[in-house]
Amino acid sequence: MAFPGENPAMTTTPPRTPVTPARRTGLDLASGVLTGTVALYIALVAFGNITDFGTNQQFVEHVLAMDTTFRDDDLMWRAITSKGLQDTAYVAIIVWESVAALVLIWGTSLWVRRDVDLARRYSTYGLLMLLLLFGAGFIAIGGEWFAMWQSKSWNGLEAATRVVVLSGVALVVNQLPGGRQAGSM
Repeated sequence: MAFPGENPAMTTTPPRTPVTPARRTGLDLASGVLTGTVALYIALVAFGNITDFGTNQQFVEHVLAMDTTFRDDDLMWRAITSKGLQDTAYVAIIVWESVAALVLIWGTSLWVRRDVDLARRYSTYGLLMLLLLFGAGFIAIGGEWFAMWQSKSWNGLEAATRVVVLSGVALVVNQLPGGRQAGSM
């Protein structure tokens, strides 16, 4: 769409072209491998949560109930002790992980097909989903709001940090400009 006074021919986007084997870069390969690695990891996490529902369900229950923290009266009002709300939160986590895994698997398949623009886009979506879940969800909300850092037995901060670091590195590599045409995502 052209703004008043602009030449419409100057505002069109050039058609997206897949990368030919000759134009394949090391960064594209690294992006594909990193995306595939994260996709495999989060797919296994989601699969484990689905097939062994009870193990991490207990984790979510204890974190939300704050029953293994220092039990400071100034913080305990934050606790969620409703079994229904705890289960809803856990199912939402599993759904989010599963969708992120599917998006990253699709992104990986696009890297394999060498459709760099779409691969970068879907990889970015999936990696951002994981940064939101593990960074904002587990580290910020679980770690700070629900004081998970205080728990010796139900503390997932180290595992969440691993996912954030791996996803963050993959996202940075996905966003590096090497090998992509000007104007693409």
